[in-house]
Amino acid sequence: MIRAWLRRLFGVLVVVAVVGSAACAASRVPPADGPVFVGASASASPAVPSAGASSAVPTASTSPAAPSAGATSPQPVPTVPGATRVGTRAPVVDHGWRTGNKVALTFDADMTDGMLANLRAGRVKSYANLRILDLLEREQVPATFFLTGKWVQRYPDVTRRIAGNPRFELANHTYGHAAFTADCYDLPRLPVDELAGDVARTFGVIESYGGRQTRYFRFPGLCHDAAALDALAPLGVTVVDGDVVSGDPFATAWMPLVRAVLDHVRPGSVVIMHVTEANAAMTDEALPHILAGLRKRGLVAAPLSEVLAGV
Repeated sequence: MIRAWLRRLFGVLVVVAVVGSAACAASRVPPADGPVFVGASASASPAVPSAGASSAVPTASTSPAAPSAGATSPQPVPTVPGATRVGTRAPVVDHGWRTGNKVALTFDADMTDGMLANLRAGRVKSYANLRILDLLEREQVPATFFLTGKWVQRYPDVTRRIAGNPRFELANHTYGHAAFTADCYDLPRLPVDELAGDVARTFGVIESYGGRQTRYFRFPGLCHDAAALDALAPLGVTVVDGDVVSGDPFATAWMPLVRAVLDHVRPGSVVIMHVTEANAAMTDEALPHILAGLRKRGLVAAPLSEVLAGV
């Protein structure tokens, strides 16, 4: 959970609202040596997702025992990356194990009513940075996209492009980027009794596009408390914060983003960036340098599900 002193420490990286729109940003606890999570263990046996949950692109499941003579061989139950036991507090994960050489590049796709108003009024050209997708596709780099429902509905063709790439995973970032706690970067707050419905609605929007679906979820601003985590218990999700904050919202130069990532990235890291072009205009400029820096450090971008495997 985001502590007050951490907000002050990293607040310089975050500009919350510009002309009625809010950007996703985060302050994080310094990375530990092992995966950090709270609540139910993220490695708990996942239940079959609730109604409407996707089972697309299942991960490997446990092999069934040999059947007795004449018995029908039981079919393994597919699991979705990030699925956790329904009914328990949603676990929160910052990063994977600090072994190996894999890191996860994650991109948030925010969309608020204010951002939609900017688009309609012509104040903003686009909140979908296609140059990021072009680079990731050209260099065959895996990535995970945390999508808001309203962004998906505004950019269905871009969502289909993401879902159609076998190296990309789709995750949940709420329907309209509203806050799930009080005092979350001036974002409007949803009532506690509406939180689960908001996230479930977003899964429904995303799942219709197919591709590599997950049960990973990220809170706007990374703002969450016990009540918010308990509200997600019926959905069987894993909350993913991240341990490397790029600081790309409203950045005016690309070099600080590169330093912010490369100075802190480690094996198992989860890097937070944005694909919302107008609100993160420097991300596509920084990304080639970030990828080059990862290669120099012997680190390889991998899907989030691989980086968090076994956590």
